[in-house]
Order: sequence, then structure tokens, then C-alpha cells
Amino acid sequence: MVSRRAFLFGGAGLGAVAVTGGVGAILVEEDVLPGKVSFDRAIGRCGSLPASPRTPGIVQPQTFRSRRRGTDVTAVVVLPAGVRSLWRLPVVVALHGNGGSAASAANGLRLDRYLTDVVRTRAVAPFALVTVDGGPDTYWHRRKSGDDPLGMITEELLPRLGRQGASTDRFGVIGWSMGGYGALLLAETVGAPRMAAAVASSPAIFPSYDNARRTNHRAFDDAADFARGDVFAGLGRLTGVPTRVDCGISDPFAPMVRRFRKRLRPEGGMSGGCHDGAFWLRHLPDQLAFLGDHLR
Repeated sequence: MVSRRAFLFGGAGLGAVAVTGGVGAILVEEDVLPGKVSFDRAIGRCGSLPASPRTPGIVQPQTFRSRRRGTDVTAVVVLPAGVRSLWRLPVVVALHGNGGSAASAANGLRLDRYLTDVVRTRAVAPFALVTVDGGPDTYWHRRKSGDDPLGMITEELLPRLGRQGASTDRFGVIGWSMGGYGALLLAETVGAPRMAAAVASSPAIFPSYDNARRTNHRAFDDAADFARGDVFAGLGRLTGVPTRVDCGISDPFAPMVRRFRKRLRPEGGMSGGCHDGAFWLRHLPDQLAFLGDHLR
């Protein structure tokens, strides 16, 4: 289960609490099986926030009018330190979670610092991370209203980045929670060889439309919409796409993620942690290195 809202998580407990220190504010979705998660956090099963890498990278917000979404959209281009432009850089599109935005993902997860650190310490060639507004609760698929965040990515964002000099013939994707589900859906939609690699961190995968409706009634328009966005039904389209899926064993989505991993056999795994920034940040360096390796 997952909540309808995004909150700031800081160290102990759920709620609107700003993290202090070097890591910044980390988005976490609240009300996910609150009894179990609160208990797991209280006894230390969720783990703590890691120290953020010290060297900042380059963060470049830009806004454009999206015909596919019917609104103005902000994208945040994140470059490793020392890289000043998108020229000839491969791209990884980063998808935010429920209630989030391009800015909250880029800033809250300190993507510029983690990208800089991975490029400097993991022998990964530089690439750009680009977060983008997909809507707070669209679940990254075309909605009855006409809002089409995946169409915005493939038909507007990537061509726009290409005109700025980026290499977009092949690209990667990473996402957290709602964005983790969106990353899998985008990878299945695009497929190999254009999709270079996909990472889903704590993907919000529901077992049924009724479950999704009870948990977050905005996630899907109706049962037919849920069926069209069923990432289990689209697993065959991930053939040839290097995929990594990580999830905490105390995450309420863990049972569905286990089923997905059993079917796909991706990289990554189930490990200690909850549905929060502490888990996402602990795995972010390995996930970025995975993406960088497959963008070569």
C-alpha cells in the first residue's frame, strides 16, 4: 500500500519533518501500512540516512510548454561537477514519486552530488540525469484527462534535450516509488535497443485495481486503465533491456516486487529497509553506476 501524499522524512518517524544536515529534505510517502512501518522504524529496521557526498554538481532547471501534458513542465538537468553542458552526453530520465516533482527529486535526493561521486569514484563516464514533472499523481501513464507524461518524455523532453546537444538515441531511466513503476512502464513502452537500462527503486506495483483504488484512488482511472498499465503483462517487452529492481523487505510493496523480480530476474535485490529516502539513498550509488555502465 502507498499513501496519497508525499512528506518529508527525517531520521525518526513519518511526517512533515525537514532533514537537517548535509542530506537535505527527502521525500517519503506516508501512511504505508503505518503500524508495521512505524514499528520497523522504531526498532531500526529502516536504517538511517547515509551521509551525502560532499562535492556538488551542476543543476540546471528549464521550463517548457508540454502539449502532451497540457501544462508547463519543469525539467531539471543534473550534470556531474566539471561538466558544463549536455553536449554529447547520454541521458538518464529520473521519475519522481507520488506527490513529487522534478525539483523535489533533484534536490531532495541530492542527485548532483551522487552523480558526481559515482563518476569520480566508479570509473563511470559522465552522463546527465534529467528529472521532469510528471504530475503529482498521474502514475506516469496516459490518463483519461489526456495528460500523457510518458508521451511528454519520448516526444517532447528527449527531442528538446537532443536539440541542446545531448545524445538521446539511447537513454536510461530511474524512478522511485510511483516513479519506479513509471520507470518499468517506460522501459516496456520504449524497449530495446533504445532503452539502454532501467532502474526501479521501491516500485509502487499494486496487485489489483481494487487494491490500487483503496490505497490511492488517483493512481488509475478505472479497471481498464489499470490493465493497460500492468507491468507484469508487459514483461516480455523488457527482453534485451538491462534492468535493476531494488526494494526494502519492510516496504509495503515488497510482496509485489518479489513477484516481479521472480518473473524478470533483474539485477538488484531485496534488502533491509523501508519505503523512504534512507533506503533510496543507500542504493543510489550502485544504481547510478549500473546505468552508467550500460550507457556506454
